[in-house]
Amino acid sequence: MQGKKQFTDQVVTHFRLSERVPPHNLYRRLDELLDLDFLYEATQELYSHTGQPSLDPVVFFRLVLVGYLENITSDRRLLEHCALRLDLLYFLGYELDEALPWHSTLSRTRQLYPARLFEQLFDRVFRLCVRQGLVAGDTQVIDSAPVKANASLDSVCEKHAAEALPPRLTVAGQEPGATSAPPPASILSAPAHQLRYAAARKAKRHQQSGSLGARHPKARLLSNKTHYSPTDPEARISIKPGKGRALNYLCSVAVDTAKGVISHVQADFADTRDSLYLPSIVEHVQQRLRANELHLQDVVADTGYSNGYNYAWLENQGVTPWIPVFGAYKPTVEGFTYHVLADEYRCRADKPVPFRKYRPRADGGWTKHYRAFYQDCQHCPFKASCVPYADHKQLNRSAFEAAYHRAWHRQRTRQGQHMRRVRQRTVEPVFGNLLHRYGLRRINVRGQAGAHKSMLLAVIAYNLKKLLRYHPQQLLQIAIALPMPRPPPLGRLFWL
Repeated sequence: MQGKKQFTDQVVTHFRLSERVPPHNLYRRLDELLDLDFLYEATQELYSHTGQPSLDPVVFFRLVLVGYLENITSDRRLLEHCALRLDLLYFLGYELDEALPWHSTLSRTRQLYPARLFEQLFDRVFRLCVRQGLVAGDTQVIDSAPVKANASLDSVCEKHAAEALPPRLTVAGQEPGATSAPPPASILSAPAHQLRYAAARKAKRHQQSGSLGARHPKARLLSNKTHYSPTDPEARISIKPGKGRALNYLCSVAVDTAKGVISHVQADFADTRDSLYLPSIVEHVQQRLRANELHLQDVVADTGYSNGYNYAWLENQGVTPWIPVFGAYKPTVEGFTYHVLADEYRCRADKPVPFRKYRPRADGGWTKHYRAFYQDCQHCPFKASCVPYADHKQLNRSAFEAAYHRAWHRQRTRQGQHMRRVRQRTVEPVFGNLLHRYGLRRINVRGQAGAHKSMLLAVIAYNLKKLLRYHPQQLLQIAIALPMPRPPPLGRLFWL
């Protein structure tokens, strides 16, 4: 006989949510593992003692963690998704007939809580990973990747000259200097000479493109020096190899090589060199490792972090840098021999090229300037091939030449090649998971502080899932009882 199910919408009684969520469920195990009661005391100063009760801080952090664990970046979609899942309701502490908070409440609470609160939660989750044996601490891999900001290039505007900004409004009865209405934060300015240089460059490109052929009518020359986004002024225009320009933030992470646990994350500006952020990343990692009684020994990174100051600073901290030297670096100068004690070079004619002074570079670094004597070069037989258009020979070398040289030799050793493979297999999968599975394909908030909070939450979700999936190997000790050997015959014993 064919059966037919009839549905009648009835009020369910005698229903217990905890009985419907199995013990092996991810969120039930996470509820037993994660203790967020410290948030009540940490957020006490952010609320008044009067007024309507706010959203529970524990519920807020559980909600946003669910969003990154489920790869949902929209607050509206997150609340709709949680209302349909029994395990999520159990994890949040809500009953079936209890309404979830409004989506705007999540946005306002996210803006209310400072970044240090998210960092405290990250430190607690990292401490749990250390206790379970997922973190070794001795070797850390550092890398960065651009993350799309919550703004479009179509809304980018040109900056105004610094002296061409509109005058600030004053209130009657106040002095001109004491203004109460500051200029809008979305209006950014730039030096006039910089804008003139960019305009001349743009006109030159238009002229060159006109001679070669017709240009696309919507093509624009965009630069962070001349343009900004009024939607998110802290987002920066950057280019990822193989992709077009976009408004991005830079996600910088440090990953432990033991089990791939992330030990640090921060949001940086996307138009700055990666090498400038290395000291701050290493300092935060060292503080976090010392708090967990771990010691940092090796730092592995790619060529983007190659910098003479970084090499010298890491060695001064007692850390070995495994960072390949930039391709333009040459360990020796062709035709010249360096003498360490005298700090000078010797040319092919055995004439000295001594050190003269330090010179600053455009990127903030320093170079050592070596210059030969005028008399030595004027009567030198190699002048025509050495300095045909100058009076004397000049050499510019890095102020951290010794650290550069050690790094250059270090990367050519067998261990240096091994560290390069360790970096590839450690940090590349981490970025792939964060961007495609943990909601970092695009930041759903605006501002560098909001981007930093989003990255912290994504990394917390990543470490939590690592922690829940980790099963330590237990060694089984088996005792096997062997039979006693038989005694040899008496005759054989006599002959032995």
